[in-house]
This record gives sequence, C-alpha cells and structure tokens, in this order.
Amino acid sequence: MRLKVEGMDCANCATSITRYLERQGLADVFVNFQTSEVRYRPNDAVLTLEQVKAGIDKLGFEVVDDGLRNEAGGLEKAAFRRLIFCSALTAPLLIGHLLMTFGLDLPLLHNGWLQLALSLPVYLVGGLHFGRSAWAGLRNRYLNMDVLIFLGATAAFVYSLIGLYWQNPQYYFFETAATIITLVLVGNWLESRAVARTTTAVSALADLQVPKATRIMPSGTELSIEVEELGVGDLLRVNTGDRVPLDGTVMTGNGAVDESMLTGESLSVEKSEGDQLIGGSVLAGGQLTMRVTSTAGNGTLDKMIQLVKDAQADKPQLQRLADRISAIFVPVVIAISLLTFLIGWGSGYATATQALMNAIAVLLISCPCAMGLATPTAVMVGVGRLAQQGVLIKGGSAVEQLAGIQNMVFDKTGTLTTGNFRVEKIDYLLDNGYQVNLENERLSSTVNAPQRLTPATIDQLILFAERQSSHPIARSIVAHLSKGGLEVSTELEESFEVKEVSGIGLDIYDRATQALFFRLGSFKILAETVQVDSGEVFLTDKNGMPLAAISLGDDLKPGAAASLAELKALNIRTYLLSGDRLARTATIAETLNIEVYAAEKSPAEKLDYISKLSQENPTVMVGDGINDAAALARADLGISMGGASAVAVDAAEVVLLGDRMDSLPEAIKISRLTLKTIKESLFWAFSYNIVAIPIAALGFLNPMWAALFMAFSDVVVIGNAVRLKRRKW
Repeated sequence: MRLKVEGMDCANCATSITRYLERQGLADVFVNFQTSEVRYRPNDAVLTLEQVKAGIDKLGFEVVDDGLRNEAGGLEKAAFRRLIFCSALTAPLLIGHLLMTFGLDLPLLHNGWLQLALSLPVYLVGGLHFGRSAWAGLRNRYLNMDVLIFLGATAAFVYSLIGLYWQNPQYYFFETAATIITLVLVGNWLESRAVARTTTAVSALADLQVPKATRIMPSGTELSIEVEELGVGDLLRVNTGDRVPLDGTVMTGNGAVDESMLTGESLSVEKSEGDQLIGGSVLAGGQLTMRVTSTAGNGTLDKMIQLVKDAQADKPQLQRLADRISAIFVPVVIAISLLTFLIGWGSGYATATQALMNAIAVLLISCPCAMGLATPTAVMVGVGRLAQQGVLIKGGSAVEQLAGIQNMVFDKTGTLTTGNFRVEKIDYLLDNGYQVNLENERLSSTVNAPQRLTPATIDQLILFAERQSSHPIARSIVAHLSKGGLEVSTELEESFEVKEVSGIGLDIYDRATQALFFRLGSFKILAETVQVDSGEVFLTDKNGMPLAAISLGDDLKPGAAASLAELKALNIRTYLLSGDRLARTATIAETLNIEVYAAEKSPAEKLDYISKLSQENPTVMVGDGINDAAALARADLGISMGGASAVAVDAAEVVLLGDRMDSLPEAIKISRLTLKTIKESLFWAFSYNIVAIPIAALGFLNPMWAALFMAFSDVVVIGNAVRLKRRKW
C-alpha cells in the first residue's frame, strides 16, 4: 500500500510514522519524507487502511491521497518561508544582544514587552513545527531530535516569561529562544535544499514520462490523447524528436532511438519493424508507428522509478545500527542536560541562570539527527548516480552488499558473450536408419517406412521445435532456418508437441501416444557412448543417438575483457560458470584471463557451485536474469545482464539495463564510494557529539552557538553525501 502524507518535513517525522506502523504490527514499512511517501504491506487483520490513516492523522500528519510525486522542492520552499518569517523577527533581538555585548546600548531593544512581542511568533512557529514532531515521537515512546530543540527553546522562553513577570532583565533570554529556533530552521532549510539535490535521480526519471501521445484511430485519423487512457494494442505515431510514450513494438518505419537516460548507453540504437521500444526514450531521427505493450504505470520506466525510490528508502545494516544508537541517544542527552543543571548549580560551579543555559546548550549541541541523515542521504545520491549509469539496484542494503563483494561469478552465454548466436553449419548424421512417414502423419523409426528422414525434414523438425522456445540460441536457429523461406508442414505441427527441459533442451513427443521420439538440446542429450567432434546443439533420437549437429558462433561483448581486468584491479576474483562444453568455455576463459572456470554444469550444479563459493566469501552471480534464476537467487547478490526490458528489471537485485559490461566495475566503484561516504558521515556525527557535549556541559558554549553548530553538523553530513554525486574513485 502506498500513501501520500503531507506534513512530513524531516527525518524525525518519518521515523515517528515508521515506529507507529511497526508497533501496530505492519510489515515492510518504508517512509520517505523527501517524497511524502508512506508504504507498507497491507494487513487488515492488524490495521485497516482507515485505521492507518486515522493513526497517521493523530500523529499530526495528513494522508491526502494515494498519488505520489517528488516533494523535495516543495519542502525546500516551505522551509524557506518559515525561515524568512522567523529571521525577520529574530534579527532585532539578536542585533540588540550583540550590540550590548560590544558595549552599545539600545534601550528600546531591551524592553521586555518588545522582546516578548518579537519572540512569541517565532516561538509559536517553532513550537508548532518542532513540537508536532516531538509529540508524534512521544506518542510512540520515541524521543527524537525535535524533543531536544523544543525543550531547549521552551526552557529559555519560559525562563524569560518568569523574568518578565519579575521585571528582572537579568532573566530575559527571549533572544536565545528565538535564535535557537531560527538557527535550527536555517539548518532545516539547508538540509531540505541538499535533500532536493539528492532526489534528482527520481525527478530526472519522472521527467521522462510523457503526458500525451498521438494515437492512430481505426479510421486512420490521428488524435492526441492522455497516456493514461491508452491500452495494450493501441497504435501510436512517434515522430523525430518525440519521446516514446510507453513500452511498445515497432510496427512500421525505422529510426535512431536515444535510450541514454534509461540504459546509460550514449549511442543511439537503430530500431525497425519488430524491435522493442522503451517508454521515455527519444526518437532522434525517423518516424515510427508502434503498438503499445505496457500501459501507463506498468512499463519499464515506471518500474525503474519505483526501483530507485525503493532503493533510496531501503536501509543498509549501517543505518539500522545508527537508528538503534539514535533511539537511546536522546534520553541519554536529556539525562546529561539535567545533570549539567543540577550539578552545576548544586556544586556552585555556576549560578542557576548559567547552569540552565549550560543545560540548554547540551540539549541543542547534541545531534542524533546527523546520525540519522548520514546513511539515507548517501544512499539516495549513490542509487541516483547508479541509475544514471544504467544500473538499477534494489535497495540500500544491496549497495552495501555490492561494496563488499569479493567473488564474481559470470555465466557465459548472454553475459560475457553477446548471446546473438549465428549458425555456422548444420551437419546431418543420418546413418542410423531413421525414416519419416508424412502420409501417416508420424515420424517413425520403422525401417520399412516409405520415406527416409532427409536434411529437409530435419530442418523442419528443428524449426518446429525451436519455435516453442524463447532461448537466445533457439531464436538464432529459427532466424537461420527461416531465411530461406522454410515452413513447417501442417502434418508435423498436428502430430507432435514440444516440452522444455530446463538446462537440457527440448523433448519432442507424439501428440496421440505421448511417446518420446526426439530430443533437441546441448551435448548432454547425447548417449554416453557417442563422441561428436563439433556442434553445440544436437538433434537425437530418444536414445541419444545423433541425427544432426548444429555449430554456433557467438562473439564476446564489447568491453568484456577490459571490464574483467578492471574488476581484478578492484581485488575481485572472477569465475566463469557455464553449461556449455568444456572446450568452448575454456577458450572464453583464456581469452578473458579468467583462471577459474567450470563447464557443462546444469542449473542444479550451478546452484551448488555458487553455494560453496558463498560460504567462503561474499559472492555475486552475474547472469541473464532468466535462465540463471536459481543461481542468481542463491548468490549473496544477483546481477542481471538482461537488457532494458521489464523482465530484466524483475530478475535480480542489480540490473544492468544497457547490457554494458563497463557499467559493472563502475557499479562496484560507486557502491564502495557510497559506503565510504556513509562511514565518513557517521564518524563525523559520532565524533562531533563526543567532543561537543562535554564542552557545552562545562559552560564553554552558549545556547545560540550550540544551535548554530548543531545545524552545521547536519549540513556537513548532507554536504558530504551531495559530494558523492561527482566524487571520483
């Protein structure tokens, strides 16, 4: 369930809602204040949708609708308006205080009632802003950073009211209360600006969505229509410079399509009849008629946007550790603040007024907020940077895993090689007495049958079987046999059916008797006694005796050798794991300088191989996302080279959209830089508090400076994350 919630303007707000929903028993809760998004797994037995909305409303927020949009810019504007209002009222108070410090006295600015008039609106704005978040946290037995700010500002304001009642200017700290709120709002505004910069990846992807498309009506007329109103099968016109509205297939025309924002591939891709189009790509030249294959909200671009959002909301282990520390940090700070006041005043180290100011400074200087921001801001930038490289990663935890990978296991076909096979030759091995009887609509092994099995009938049989498979090899064989205009006879289609055997090939059965007649697949279908010198795909009888051998050619992907060399430079051990024959696997391994390889492995054997490696060191499996599904799932992290398709997006934790090998080492580098940035920011946040709290407790820092330094610590953490956008390896 996805909801849009207004009123969230900081990490504390998000944490309050998260804790509320989790305490109620809901699972998979993700709250993102930057996008005003709340997500959870629905469970009406625990909490109905109406109860969820009511609970969120009680926390001081408002569920407005289920629509989602990027709200970072709106948050920045709201924060700026609050800041301008409070700054205008705080400036006279602060100026008067500073002038008095330098010996310049302006009696009007020291009037208690004037100070109250100036500080009260600021306190009310701050009380509403920080108090609501603090109260939401308290309702869920969670003390957040806003509790400290609210307590500090309230203590200074109430103390000043007492002084005003006594008409004693020595107790006036109205400027302190107002300045605390205003300086923290400065930090919030700077934080919201930085957050807006961290969400640019989602914004950039969302900008690719097209509001309208040109639909070709059944009558042939063209009509501009909202994209949401289009259905699967509708025909659309796309002209030069247009953005492709939705996923689809080219029906007529051709042109160069720019898919760089989606796949990271800078060169335009030529598209013609039958080719797939991705919604959001740009037709750089030409004119196309396309048929819609995915409606609005269900296409590749929509899945990319949701993946990036999910990844940015997901918490790595480091963040979970920081959350646990932050949960106990605020109560500890409150305790230290109370002790600062009691010990300072009780021991005579400070007057009651000075002890209170020291206690307030302790409340304000502490910054669990920086600890809470360190990881999500870095993850948002890192995930966005990966998306710009054509790398989709399903979660911040996956970024953390990718950064720590030591072993990388590659499938061969479609991963290291192009997967665009070409049939080099077909050898017909017909010295076994097999014959064909088309009159009786059967293929038979009866020696007395009237028509012998010929190369022509073998070609028909192979074409018939391979048409039933979506494997890249099958598609290449079908393309080769179809080039000469070969067609499968009606008798053959009516007499036989095909069943796919995972990791092996295709079995061809008699429809009437369900008897197995032939097998089409890898060398694994050959009888143990048979030795064949050439060929990668074989047609055999049911006993494994060969009838035909198909020799295939497949080229290495561009940049594969350079990418693997770069991975080795990153201290990652590379492995080659293939179901292909040993000789071909060894050749590929030698060409790419992969020292450890395993060939002739079934899907189950691949699974065992990955399991053993994972027990030794963190291991990634890189495959095509479909045939290697089990191995991808078993590895510590699965990377799909499935290309820019909706199927590939669903295949693994990491998807290389452009099928570009060079994006793989880049993904490792960016992940490691992201993890490094997180560690740096957490180190700063912890170190800052360890040093700053004792200084404040000893009275060396007044509350105004404490508020400024607290805001500065947030800015440092977020600035470090933003720096990741262009940080070099």
